[in-house]
Amino acid sequence: MEGPTSSPGERRAAVALLFTLLTCCVRCAEPRSKLSNIVLIVADDQDALLGGMNPMKYTKTMIGDAGATFVNSFTVTPLCCPSRSSILTGRYPHNHMVRNNSLSGNCSSAQWQKGPETATFPLYLSKQKYQTFFAGKYLNQYGHKDVGGIKHIPPGWDQWHALVGNSRYYNYTLSVNGREEKHGDNYEKDYLTDLITNRSLNFLDNRSPQHPFFMMLSPPAAHSPWTAAPHYQKSFPDIKAPRDGSFDKPGKDKHWLLRQPANPMKSSSLDFLDSVYKKRWQTLLSVDDMVMQLVKKLDSIKELNNTYIFYTSDNGYHTGQFSLPIDKRQLYEFDIKVPLMVRGPGIKANQTLQAPVLNIDLALTILDICGVNLSSVNMDGQSFLAQMAPSLRNGTARPFFLVEYTGEGSLSADPTCPSLGPGLSQCFPDCVCEDAYNNTYACVRTLDGKLDMQYCEFADSESFVEVYDLKADPHQLENIVKKVDPAVLQTMNQRLIKLQSCEGKTCRNIQAKLDKLN
Repeated sequence: MEGPTSSPGERRAAVALLFTLLTCCVRCAEPRSKLSNIVLIVADDQDALLGGMNPMKYTKTMIGDAGATFVNSFTVTPLCCPSRSSILTGRYPHNHMVRNNSLSGNCSSAQWQKGPETATFPLYLSKQKYQTFFAGKYLNQYGHKDVGGIKHIPPGWDQWHALVGNSRYYNYTLSVNGREEKHGDNYEKDYLTDLITNRSLNFLDNRSPQHPFFMMLSPPAAHSPWTAAPHYQKSFPDIKAPRDGSFDKPGKDKHWLLRQPANPMKSSSLDFLDSVYKKRWQTLLSVDDMVMQLVKKLDSIKELNNTYIFYTSDNGYHTGQFSLPIDKRQLYEFDIKVPLMVRGPGIKANQTLQAPVLNIDLALTILDICGVNLSSVNMDGQSFLAQMAPSLRNGTARPFFLVEYTGEGSLSADPTCPSLGPGLSQCFPDCVCEDAYNNTYACVRTLDGKLDMQYCEFADSESFVEVYDLKADPHQLENIVKKVDPAVLQTMNQRLIKLQSCEGKTCRNIQAKLDKLN
């Protein structure tokens, strides 16, 4: 007995339904990674304490308000190349051996390329089948002709759009996958922050949807020469550097470099630093646009909810603190504290987190997100994924950590400051120098819920020591080394000795070891 016959329309509908089901089965059978995408944006010289995030309305809304803001985020060294090397390797400077921004200081040197660069976190991502994309400033000496030039592409990167040398906005050279690409001064074609934005959006359009992606975007702002986009050059007409805290305060009881600036500052210096402060804000508006466009693009391609976005800076900055006009390189909070905001899967919105995190923690946090076995990774940091999303991983807070810096100086006397002799660098008129060979220090920064303290030792002829109680003195105006209980100083010194020789897991286990000793 035959069943009921179907009409031609019903048969066509059945065939269409079968085709749809078969198509779905094929699509569902395609390999799809469950790993999250990751975006890391690293600004240049953006402070956290002097209003550096104030121009960033999109960034604060689209990343900070949508996720976690860390108010105690620190760099382990306040200078571009050593800090960026720490971000890439997850290691303290005494382990990756990048001391300053010069080739002789191992910035993108042959020694760096043969050693630490072969163990950066993008290599692990590549092994996890991530599509990796880099655009912007890499390391200050990248592309130098003596170490491979623009043809050198660090391992782990699929797409490479790296600036040759230090931050610029126009008239620069890129290495585009090992090929030289020169740029001029046309805003539409060449403005570096916008070029990074546009190429990141193109990467998202052209990526393979079968695999997750990692993007590292490194714009030049807010670094000198502080060239804002044309439409932002009149922004913030009345803004000036903040005058509170340690602004134009004498550096009494501090390392000699802080004791030498004229105080109070001359009006010419004040006008100069106010101009720099305004220009820094103006350049950051284009970075804020970058964040806005990136978030909108991720949303339009249905990837926003499966993407972690990190926003941070390589180091802080100062404009007039302790009568130093402008720069970084100092041990104080304004130079070592950096912005850090993160949004992504499992991270609740509107979190303000107090636990200290370091730039050497970024690598392990990213690898943690990717499911890498962290016990097999030789890095000094630790993942802070659990602090943002406790259900995802187990983790512990860090009660104290190391900040270290190797001073830069010139073999000859600086022409702006001949009376002080050789060994100085970064000198301004009126004999104000921002750095010197003996501006070499190591600090223990303690934030354990009870103590909020910084203990620093200088490698100089004075063996100078600076100690600050930041609960009582958040602006570090008074060096209390002569007032502190000697037992506290001994404990801090013991911590410092251990941290300066730590490597890998021992950096994370120092607290337990010191508890046993005590």
